[in-house]
Amino acid sequence: MAASIGRETQSGIFRNGALGRAPLVPAGWSALEAAASRVMSEDAWAYVAGSSGLEKTTAANSSAFGRWELVPRMLRDASVRDLTIELFGTRYPFPVIAAPIGVLELAHPEADLGIARAASALGIPYVASNQASIAMEEAFAATPRAPHWFQLYWSSSDELVTSLVTRAERAGAGAIVITLDTHMLGWRPRDLDLAYLPFAHGLGIAQYTSDPVFRKLVVRRAAVSPAAPRPKITPAVIRTLLDMTRHYPGKFWPNLRSPEPRAAVDTFLEVFSRSSLTWDNLDFVRKLTKLPILLKGIQHPDDAELAVKHGMDGIIVSNHGGRQLDRAIGSLDALPTIVDRVAGRLPVLFDSGIREGSDIAIALALGARAVLVGRPWVYGLALAGAAGAEAVLRNLVADFDLALGLSGHRAITELGQGSIRRADR
Repeated sequence: MAASIGRETQSGIFRNGALGRAPLVPAGWSALEAAASRVMSEDAWAYVAGSSGLEKTTAANSSAFGRWELVPRMLRDASVRDLTIELFGTRYPFPVIAAPIGVLELAHPEADLGIARAASALGIPYVASNQASIAMEEAFAATPRAPHWFQLYWSSSDELVTSLVTRAERAGAGAIVITLDTHMLGWRPRDLDLAYLPFAHGLGIAQYTSDPVFRKLVVRRAAVSPAAPRPKITPAVIRTLLDMTRHYPGKFWPNLRSPEPRAAVDTFLEVFSRSSLTWDNLDFVRKLTKLPILLKGIQHPDDAELAVKHGMDGIIVSNHGGRQLDRAIGSLDALPTIVDRVAGRLPVLFDSGIREGSDIAIALALGARAVLVGRPWVYGLALAGAAGAEAVLRNLVADFDLALGLSGHRAITELGQGSIRRADR
């Protein structure tokens, strides 16, 4: 499939068109984004599409790709192409990984099951979000032969961190991805203007409410916390209470009378993040698991060097898709110096800004081993569930396959500095 996915996907779309069948999702980024915006709620669209501040970091991600061009070569027999990669002893068919995205129930009821099935269909890793709508055990069990990774947000409770990592390994995760850049939430005006945080409604905390350590913290809080003053009953208050009740494990009516759903939200908001972490803390997780550990959020070459020094297995160059720090460096601008500093001592992956196949080719030419993709497949999920997410990811891989061949390359390993040039030189 790897050698012909571009042509097969393209031909399939055209054949279906001749029979009057429209594509499941738009093939281009702008149309995909516009279509998703029409089907998602205002709250959901703000949360998924929004970024921090003036959204300059998101713009920087796009601009960074605009500074590079592919330089195609001719007459090199690119009829058969090898898109496979190897990471941590496992060979994957494509250099694409489904990035961790939280609160997927905002996009579609299939939520994490949808992306798990979509990634499984392509044989690529899906990184289960720490802010999932469906517990990792259920999502992994739905796709038992597929590769799964787990994203960790480092909680203020080390006992909870231990439990989450242990659960991930037991459930069959192939790697742990520690996200470093979300030890506090960025300033996101779109969410702030709506005064909407999904976690405050009990959404996106399924990894927590399914965790025995977290549940113990909830029961303790519910037992000792004084009764909160009753707010004035409004439609918004009722909606929030119903959201909390529906999303807490157990039956609806007992939950409605129980203090635990509200205590769960308060407990999550209290233990979610930890800004006091230092590099020395990494040894704690290193001792918990034998799985490969990747650090996501690296933007500075000195931090890449520290990741090597502290025994990490991989790094992901990422600025969280622009959602955390506004006016941060574009991820692609950060990539070359980090690749140079690491010098092959561990794999460097890339995240933030992939929108088409040529983007993947440029990131790989600059030294990334693989790329993570987030918002595009979320938009596909919103449009058509698992099938929509799969179609978006398949389109990206197909576009990359064609870009590889059209630029005169037969394998990912042929991509390098000679394949690209600076557009602004």
